[in-house]
Amino acid sequence: MFGSVFGSTGRALLAVLALACASATQAADEPVVIKFAHVVAENTPKGQGALMFKRLAEERLPGRVRVEVYPNSSLFGDGKEMEALLLGDVQMLAPSLAKFEQYTRKVQIFDLPFLFDDIQAVDNFQRSPQGQSLLSSMQGKGILGLAYWHNGMKQLSANRLLLEPGDARGLKFRVQASDVLNEQFRELRAISRKMSFAEVYQGLQTGVVNGTENTWSNYESQKVNEVQKYFTESNHGLVDYMVITNAKFWNGLPPDLRTELAKIMAEVTVQVNLEAERLNRDARQRILASGTSEIHSLTAQQRADWRAAMQPVWQKFRDNVGADFLQAAEASNRPH
Repeated sequence: MFGSVFGSTGRALLAVLALACASATQAADEPVVIKFAHVVAENTPKGQGALMFKRLAEERLPGRVRVEVYPNSSLFGDGKEMEALLLGDVQMLAPSLAKFEQYTRKVQIFDLPFLFDDIQAVDNFQRSPQGQSLLSSMQGKGILGLAYWHNGMKQLSANRLLLEPGDARGLKFRVQASDVLNEQFRELRAISRKMSFAEVYQGLQTGVVNGTENTWSNYESQKVNEVQKYFTESNHGLVDYMVITNAKFWNGLPPDLRTELAKIMAEVTVQVNLEAERLNRDARQRILASGTSEIHSLTAQQRADWRAAMQPVWQKFRDNVGADFLQAAEASNRPH
């Protein structure tokens, strides 16, 4: 009797174990799902980069990874996406660098005016130990950076020609929500007004603001040249993105999978940044060809004057970003 009871119990136990093993095998066979959400259109460098990442990941890791791309705030809006990432409701985002101010103040270095001479200098800094350290600086808060994606260098626009720092005095400029950018215009004795990107055209048209700062591609896509007489090719700042992931999700991936996805991200980043450069170059040419606006480039002396005028802004945020980061950023202006 004891033997028969033991036998039936053993068979039941084996059945349970078999079912558990089958479930585990089934779960192991299911691909890792990566939801990549962003807030711009698919025909932008960021939008194309997300689609390229999806294509390469699914081609090179067939059956192991599925990437779902959600453009145009179709999954989470601008104000909710970071919260969604931290909750694990989305696995990848590519927010503007200005969005990370509340997580690490060191990222404010990218907003400091006239710090980087050009996009090559930005690349040099982002590849430096200091630039790379920023990608992992928010891990303790659940955010891991994977790459920097360019939008481009910022130019100034206004209804008055801006060639010297004093030319901006008294004008009202639209800015992103950034302490550094507010201080930048305050130092010029100008007025800064936070305004959403979508409201810029009307704001300039009606005189709520007199000028702004942005990349050539953003100016052209929003037809800002229709309501701004003058553009100054200043290359004074940066609009870039950081591709980020949920740190717990990323660190929990099988090592071989994580390594391959990191390689794919690096490959996509090269293409995104080349596309951003081409897009800005073409947009500048179209603005010039439209005849609606004048584009003026700063001379070497004028640029030096602007840079000198912005030194108090650098000093105000020196402790936030760190003297070593400032030194590395200035060194990035020299060819490596």
